[in-house]
Amino acid sequence: MDSILVKDISEGDSPAKFYLNSAPAHIGYPTKKINIKDAKAEQIGSLKNSSQRTIYKYIHPDVCQSCQLLMGMTVLEPNNVWNTMPCHTHSRKMEVYFYFDIAKDNVVFHFVGEPEETRHLVVRNEEAIINPSWSIHSGVGTSNYTFIWGTVGENQTFTDMDAVGMDILK
Repeated sequence: MDSILVKDISEGDSPAKFYLNSAPAHIGYPTKKINIKDAKAEQIGSLKNSSQRTIYKYIHPDVCQSCQLLMGMTVLEPNNVWNTMPCHTHSRKMEVYFYFDIAKDNVVFHFVGEPEETRHLVVRNEEAIINPSWSIHSGVGTSNYTFIWGTVGENQTFTDMDAVGMDILK
């Protein structure tokens, strides 16, 4: 899967910004414009666990057909910092995260690696992370933030995740 950020292509105080995900396709489908109101929204997480967020599914079988790409956006509510925990892997697909809406004096710690040997990456505004299928992925910020996720693989089942118990993480 390719992931590209093209920014600042217009003039003014709020330049247009585009983020693109792409994947090889063996079937063609019609092009479709999807606004946030057309995306399938799902509120998950809890304030108790600092993970209250809304997942907007844009390229998803319930919204728009695609050969093997799923794509959406997750918006963390104020006072929430975890994008998912406990973490998980996807044995049948890989995932890319593009983080944004991170204030200049904040960061996100993105956790990667095999569950028994994790590492973290410090992510700033408008940076992307590529996660292979064997790697966990989870993030926690110093404040709430937003990210675009894209997955590519043999299936498009959003819930196709291999959960990793908290007792396994090292």
